[in-house]
Amino acid sequence: MFEITRLTVEHLAAGCVTDCSAPRIGFSLSSDRRGAQLADAELTVGDWSAHVTSSQSAAYVGPALLPFTTYSVRLNATDDAGETATATTAFETGRMETPWKGRWISDPSYHFTEAKVSPVPMVFRKEITTNKPIARARLYATAMGIYEAELNGQKLGEQYFAPGFTSYKSYLQYQTYDVTAFLTGADTLTFTVAGGWAVGSFVFTRKNRVTADRQALLAELRIEYTDGTTETIGTDATWQVSESGPVRMADLYDGETYDATQEISDWHNAAPETLKVTPAITADYGAPVKAHEVRKPVAVMTAPDGETIYDFGQNLAGVVRIKFNGKAGQVVTVRHAEILNPDGSLNTTFLRTAKATATYTCRDGEQTYSPRFSYMGFRYAGVKGVDAKDLEIEAVALYSDVEHSGSFRCSDEMLNKLQSNITWGAKSNFVDIPTDCPQRDERMGWTGDIAVFSPTALYNFELSRFLEKWLRDVKAEQLPTGGIPNTVPVQGYGFPATMPEMAVDWWGDACVLVPWALYEATGSLDVLRMMYPTMQKYVKACCFWAGFGIGKHRYIWHTPSVLHFGDWVAPDVPKMSQWQARSKYTATASLCNTSGTLAKIARILGKTEDAAKYKELSRKVADAYCSVLTDGNGKTKEEFQTAYVLPLYLNMFPENVKAKAAENLVKLVEKNDYKIGTGFPGTPYILFALADNGHADTAYKMLLNTQCPSWLYEVRVGATTVWERWDGLDENGECPIGDDGTDMMISYNHYASGAVGAFLYRRVLGVEPTEAGYRKFKFAPVVGGGITEAEGTVGTPYGVIKAAWKIADGEMAMTVAVPVGTECTVVLPSGEEKVLGSGEYTVTAKA
Repeated sequence: MFEITRLTVEHLAAGCVTDCSAPRIGFSLSSDRRGAQLADAELTVGDWSAHVTSSQSAAYVGPALLPFTTYSVRLNATDDAGETATATTAFETGRMETPWKGRWISDPSYHFTEAKVSPVPMVFRKEITTNKPIARARLYATAMGIYEAELNGQKLGEQYFAPGFTSYKSYLQYQTYDVTAFLTGADTLTFTVAGGWAVGSFVFTRKNRVTADRQALLAELRIEYTDGTTETIGTDATWQVSESGPVRMADLYDGETYDATQEISDWHNAAPETLKVTPAITADYGAPVKAHEVRKPVAVMTAPDGETIYDFGQNLAGVVRIKFNGKAGQVVTVRHAEILNPDGSLNTTFLRTAKATATYTCRDGEQTYSPRFSYMGFRYAGVKGVDAKDLEIEAVALYSDVEHSGSFRCSDEMLNKLQSNITWGAKSNFVDIPTDCPQRDERMGWTGDIAVFSPTALYNFELSRFLEKWLRDVKAEQLPTGGIPNTVPVQGYGFPATMPEMAVDWWGDACVLVPWALYEATGSLDVLRMMYPTMQKYVKACCFWAGFGIGKHRYIWHTPSVLHFGDWVAPDVPKMSQWQARSKYTATASLCNTSGTLAKIARILGKTEDAAKYKELSRKVADAYCSVLTDGNGKTKEEFQTAYVLPLYLNMFPENVKAKAAENLVKLVEKNDYKIGTGFPGTPYILFALADNGHADTAYKMLLNTQCPSWLYEVRVGATTVWERWDGLDENGECPIGDDGTDMMISYNHYASGAVGAFLYRRVLGVEPTEAGYRKFKFAPVVGGGITEAEGTVGTPYGVIKAAWKIADGEMAMTVAVPVGTECTVVLPSGEEKVLGSGEYTVTAKA
């Protein structure tokens, strides 16, 4: 049977509202006939149609789309045997640059001047009367701050933290709510607007009022009546405002304070507000934060001070939801932490200044409360103010609405737990932007973390909207000199808290590495075209900073180590200054990698002269690394794991010395008892550097090591997410980290070293693309470590790849499901290759 299994507009299967003039439409197919191929697909959008034959995506290029309009989408597909299939969906256009009738409004009487805190939330309201039958009604809204809208007391939409976190000086999203069925004729529209990222305290310096001096609201209710007339009700001076709502405090780090007894009695008129910035205001184009998994406690304990401690069994980003019978004025306090102190109390020390506390003042009777304007990173919650026997509590995971499209499982249960830890680390740090951690006073868009983690992330999740949104901000935040800020959006973070404005290796590399990873996973040229000028400017900046030298030293990036992160958090040396001191090696390899990747991108985009230029630059940098930083015979002048890993993985060594370099890396690994010794730049690649250079046995010994530092050490001592520091807890469950120059920097939910997940998919399972978007892919497991079977799925634009292998009685059985429109090369243990078209296959061979 030939079927259309997925039809999307702007990567959404349903609910798309877009301001894009050429929305992208994608589809995937399935067939129970082996070798089935798409012969033709007729795509119809409204009155426009086009034929698609060479891919399974297309951009709308018909007549100009009208604003405030619903368009039907129909796909008629035919395969090469004449079978047909049909699917339909729809999308809406948003404002499409229609001028807002509403105006920005705020409360001019509220003067927010306090430092290192967030403003009191504002509540806006408007009474609305309609007296004709309604055909369609949409509410369009955005804010400076984060908002929640209610109609007649009912929350609109499922999103948290609207309008989302963007580079506010450049971009601001608005949300669209279908309220057609909820208008009664006499209605009250209410908005609560907290400080969020734009006005509230942010970054560990707790800077506030970065984008605006106080919150502001912009909204329009657009009503179409059945008689053909329309009415638009926008924010203006007739709206009312108050700071006396029940949400008394809302801060991304400190939490939320809610008083259920609070009633607003001081409504007064709002007034027009002039913003400090003039961003482009566009319909949602990211992946909004929503509630996902709900977890019950797995254990309940009592701390020495009487606080009831609930263990949810999983470290996550989110909020608690409590339900109980209370009395008016009763105060319930909930604190959050990732780990416990030895005495069983919450360890909040590592939160630094973040209070991560929810405080609720009760009304009479049964009540339910969950914070809406903050989130916490936690496994444990401590509760005071209500008896445990009277309380129902659960943890609600909050993260961006991304599809969990990949899976991995093997015969080693510890590796399966590592895979779970990696995916939970990603969920916890995909909160509207890719963050570093979800718990302390940080939660920032650190570029270095996602630069190395994106390939793994894209195996586990469909991230097109999520990453494209963030990359828009990377492009917008690029420095005039070409450097990329260490965190994006910057939002108050900069020198002297971080390096001066300049290119910083591996961190700034995100502007190249993330688009490249997204292209490899999806095959979309859009992201490469969008980011190409940014990449060029960045590589030029890197060349500038690396260029202070003579001869080959012009390609050795040797600026002072304090201007780099170097081999960040490498566990074989204890101090931050020692990680940074390795920057000559990490930065030079970075320049080789970014220029080499840019050469590939230029070639793909048809820029042949650029491709040749960047390829030659990459070659010269590789040659300089080997000539200046090694003895020319495969031995680095300073020996540490990352110094070998990067040139091996990036193919920087000449062929005649590569094997010797790999042997030298093996010696270092063996000397370290197969424990990890790499920091952020080397960790994603060390197992590839070993396994792909004839040392798969060593790679597996490192992967399966359970001694500290190692991935499975974290698993062995009970981690449920990936840690920032390999030695985050010792065997006794205590943190051994002292004064190392990082100001108590330890997060237990940090996905960077979870970048090993790409090795689980590409080598243990054995699935990797050989043509972007998995149009062609390879199924070639690297067997080792005593693992006898593995299975997994990989989501692709063409459909889901299913792959599995099992060894029994000296025979290896390899099973693969190849999506329609793709081709798989199965590599048997002997090295023999079989090329397979679409369909399901099992191939057996001697193990």
